[in-house]
Amino acid sequence: MTAKFGPSGNSKSFYDEGYKSSVDMPKWLKEKGLDAYEYSCGRGINIGDETAKKIGEAAKKYNIDLSIHSPYYINFGSEKQEMQQKSQKYLIDTLNLAVKMQADRIVVHPGSCGKIPRTVAFNNLIDAFKEALNNLKNMGLYGKITICPETMGKSNQLGTLDEILELCKLDETIIPTIDFGHIHALGRGALNSREDFKVILDRIENALGNYRLKNLHCHFSRIEFTEAGEKKHWTFSDTDYGPEFFHLAELLVERDMSPRIICESRENMAEDALEMKKIYQEYISKTN
Repeated sequence: MTAKFGPSGNSKSFYDEGYKSSVDMPKWLKEKGLDAYEYSCGRGINIGDETAKKIGEAAKKYNIDLSIHSPYYINFGSEKQEMQQKSQKYLIDTLNLAVKMQADRIVVHPGSCGKIPRTVAFNNLIDAFKEALNNLKNMGLYGKITICPETMGKSNQLGTLDEILELCKLDETIIPTIDFGHIHALGRGALNSREDFKVILDRIENALGNYRLKNLHCHFSRIEFTEAGEKKHWTFSDTDYGPEFFHLAELLVERDMSPRIICESRENMAEDALEMKKIYQEYISKTN
């Protein structure tokens, strides 16, 4: 079992080296020693069909596992029917893009509570995901493209670990995106030891079983937080901020896990993804 590592979006160095198009990212990542890529549509889906197809073909050629991050402004917690309809459309648009790009996973922000009770917003989220699963079946994509709802880092957002695990219980095809930076931030610095990470992995396995634990989709970066949770992503060189990846790396090796770990470091995501891969491989070498 082997973890895969890559960036969310394109590092500053990619452009500094003269590249301009994400079509070149899979080759660039392969040359750097990485094996995953999350194409970001956080600010909207603004990519042509031909470009999407070329990215997918390049990812296949260079053996890069490809995922897509859906628009940030999806809000399945909303009580407004218009917002629910728009959110379903954004999700379907992302799924259609995944088909064109040959991506196998899409990451989804669940939404926020707004001014309604959290329990009401969460029930709205559950209903919306049931509808999304039906859409997958109607589109013939059930079991082919995995929806990966993400743990969030701000207190007013839906997406605590418990909420995401409950959401994933709706269907065995749903795999959570465990954003360790977000969990750290929402807990005001909650992940500081090997045991802290072990507790998270144990909770996932107890709720969803061993298969989904081993095949997690993960986000990782150092993160600054306030009393309200997440404030800003930083890089691995910004050691004033946590969490530390080596605590997790040791557990990944011990449990023989095969997660896809996407780095969201500020402007330095590919470089820090490679640093994580090196730390992970060091633990593998110690066990051999």
